Amino acid sequence: MKKILFLAICLLVVAGSVSAQGYYGPRRVRRPPPRSGFDDFYKVRVGITGGLNVANTISAYNPNFSTGAIAGFHAGLTLDIPLIYPLSFAPEVLYSQKGYAAVTQYGNFTQHANYIDVPLLAKFKLSPTFNFLIGPQLSFPVNTTNTYDNGFAQTAETYYNTYGNGVILDGVVGVSFNLSRDVELRARYTLDLQQNQQNASYGGDYRNQVWQIGLGFKFE
Repeated sequence: MKKILFLAICLLVVAGSVSAQGYYGPRRVRRPPPRSGFDDFYKVRVGITGGLNVANTISAYNPNFSTGAIAGFHAGLTLDIPLIYPLSFAPEVLYSQKGYAAVTQYGNFTQHANYIDVPLLAKFKLSPTFNFLIGPQLSFPVNTTNTYDNGFAQTAETYYNTYGNGVILDGVVGVSFNLSRDVELRARYTLDLQQNQQNASYGGDYRNQVWQIGLGFKFE
């Protein structure tokens, strides 16, 4: 009798286990949704960039100081190094044209200055297609051309080799939009955080400011 009862209990346990498996079925594993085609965050990407500069100069201590903007361009190499989502390190090396124009009682004056800029930026990926960038930039002056015309004692153009005149610390803030996996639209504002030695001879604490817009092309 005991053997029969024991055997019946064992059969009930086995039947219950089989029934439970049949009711609940195999446990499903949830998988993360597929990533967007633009979202290649965890890849080191190199690239090239180029675009328009709208440059001017400001006075750090004179709000009434006013000059005119001039157009130039920038071009160079880019690098994206992922750190931890959503932060990456985005250093660049750019050739950048800056300067300003001024209309004075003596005539018109225009300064065209060329720099090698090295932005060292923190890049925050706020969505698969939108990024925010901020950080310092090291600017190395290369050469400057000053043009005097229309009213000065004589019309002249003076060229200065300013390579080796030191480095200027800038601040950069910007955004970028991924138009495709390999192409981005970029917009930035750059401002000197210290006196621009290019203009030291004119007196005052003058600083470059540059609005930039351009395209970037990335490669793996």
